[in-house]
Amino acid sequence: MDIDREQVQGHWVHAHEEDTADEMVFRPASYRLPPARGRVAFELRGDGTFAEAGLGPADVPEQASGTWKLEEGERIVLGEGAVQGVPRVLPIASAEPQRLVIKKQ
Repeated sequence: MDIDREQVQGHWVHAHEEDTADEMVFRPASYRLPPARGRVAFELRGDGTFAEAGLGPADVPEQASGTWKLEEGERIVLGEGAVQGVPRVLPIASAEPQRLVIKKQ
């Protein structure tokens, strides 16, 4: 698979209703998702920085920012600043304009 950096750039929100046992599905922030408490979201910016938001261990919203890169056209690596630790690798199953699918590890 050879995903282009522009295919994954943008503001993505976890659409947990669409997850499978092996994959997590993210939709653009503009996508109409049903209301849900504590959706995880992240934004991959063109300048190599990211921002992410989600619920922390105590059910308290946490936000973080740092740097990101696309490795070998098949995985997103979140660097310093990621909420869930660094580096965090997100293996890409597929990337479309309205749907980013990450393999669960």
